[in-house]
Amino acid sequence: MIAAKMTRVRAHNTAPNSENKIHDDAVAAGYGFSGGLVPGVTVYGYLASVALRELTPQWMLAGSMHVRFQAPFYEADEICIDTERIGADLRLLAEREAGVVCATGLARIPEPMLEWADFDEAPLPPFDSRPGAAWDMFVPSKPLGTLHDRLDLADFDYLERHCFDSAAEPDPLYRTTAHPAVLLAMANLILANNYRLGPWIHASSELTHFGTANHGDEVCVRGRIENRFERKGHEFVVLDLAMTKSTGEHLLRVRHTAIYRPKMVSG
Repeated sequence: MIAAKMTRVRAHNTAPNSENKIHDDAVAAGYGFSGGLVPGVTVYGYLASVALRELTPQWMLAGSMHVRFQAPFYEADEICIDTERIGADLRLLAEREAGVVCATGLARIPEPMLEWADFDEAPLPPFDSRPGAAWDMFVPSKPLGTLHDRLDLADFDYLERHCFDSAAEPDPLYRTTAHPAVLLAMANLILANNYRLGPWIHASSELTHFGTANHGDEVCVRGRIENRFERKGHEFVVLDLAMTKSTGEHLLRVRHTAIYRPKMVSG
């Protein structure tokens, strides 16, 4: 075991004006939150940057992480990220004031968490004709329409749409090579481009890297619905995804879980 380390970062809500209104202060209040939620992908980005420093950039080529979000961060919260090395595993814990644990992660390079899988290309529905997110729409094994996304890592607005906090990660490497958070954001985007969603919440992701993508590359996101379930009044969907370059190189496998219908607060 290697002694724990701590990193501090200031949380930034990268999506206050997005289609997902759970990031809007007024809408989030109706679900019992104190303000708009900092996107889970943004929080994952903070954890992934720590993983890269601790495990070396090799983690972007062959590393894995399982990240869970237990409680929200809000704009300008101070995030304290503790890390602990236990053998090949890097355990991460992200807290806000008063020691509230908001996110946990387990990262490693050997022993991939997910094996590679290929999915067929499928058409996206027209954006204005997307079906509404509903239990009957999330049938396990149902294919998702393929998302194509050309990386524009020099464009601040593009990065913010992908929930990447550029100010928190100024390393110029990520203006030429996609930060892991930019790729994980595409799991959100394929869901939102296949279905018309109300306010929704990123709950967890399990992922394994197989390669890196660079500025100008086109990333193809293919996959299917893996599961749906209900817990404590929330309705969840699980996506099973594979990301490649348009030229075929493997990039990322993701099992992505979202609360597509959070429970409203009564009264």
